[in-house]
Amino acid sequence: MKRIGIIYGGREFSIGEESFEQMKAEIEEAMQSGRSAWITVNHGEGRPQPADLLVGPGIPIALLPIPDEPPSPADQADGPSDQTSSVQS
Repeated sequence: MKRIGIIYGGREFSIGEESFEQMKAEIEEAMQSGRSAWITVNHGEGRPQPADLLVGPGIPIALLPIPDEPPSPADQADGPSDQTSSVQS
């Protein structure tokens, strides 16, 4: 992964050169510990501006892994993957 897409407050942001799993773990830790934390992200296209987002309990956020390369037509023909997601509260 080269980038992580983020949806926060209905707006799109991104983080470059960051580990998806590490970012997910940091946000989960903040949620489970009951504390808030700031993450620095990019906002905008072309010349993105840095922005700080507050993450913590009760603040909805979505992380979207952005692959290094777009999926090939063969990957798209396979249909949805068999992955399942879990929600922790």
